[in-house]
Order: sequence, then structure tokens, then C-alpha cells
Amino acid sequence: MKSSFKQIIDSETPVLIDFYADWCGPCKMLAPILKEVKDELGDAVKVIKIDVDKNQPLAAKFQVRGVPTMLLFKSGQQVWRQSGVLQKQDIVNIIQSYQ
Repeated sequence: MKSSFKQIIDSETPVLIDFYADWCGPCKMLAPILKEVKDELGDAVKVIKIDVDKNQPLAAKFQVRGVPTMLLFKSGQQVWRQSGVLQKQDIVNIIQSYQ
């Protein structure tokens, strides 16, 4: 998992990681918003969803204490993070500022 995760985030394209849980209400609200973000930005962003219950070591590594937590990576570096639900345009603006 680690090496493939590193390969995923080592991308020139911004990579938005959504740490979520199936039991989390706000995560369910965020899912369609992230789909809209992907639809709008297309290949300009990668959106990866990571279930914290199935990937606890990874969640711990990034100190994810609450879900949803979004992390944005560019070229392997974490450039932004936010917990909770954001509106589509806010997420789009943040991603575009790192393109």
C-alpha cells in the first residue's frame, strides 16, 4: 500500500485524498461534491478516496483524527488539508491554485 500511495501522490497533477468512513454522515455529503469537482476539473486533478477503517496506518501517518479530512498533494508534497465538508467551488479554487 505504501509504495503505491507514494506513487499516487508523487504526481505533477494535484492529488486530492479524501479520508472517509462509511459510517460518517458528512462523508456521504462530501462524496457527490467531490464527484462534481472531478467532473469540472477532469484530468487536472486526481481524487482518491481512502477508507480510514480499512487503512488505519495511513490515516495515522497523516494524523487524520476526524472524517472527512481532505489532503491535497502536489509532486509528493502535502500543500493543503481541511477537515469537514466544503462547497464544490471552494475545493475547485483550492485545487486550481496549486496547478
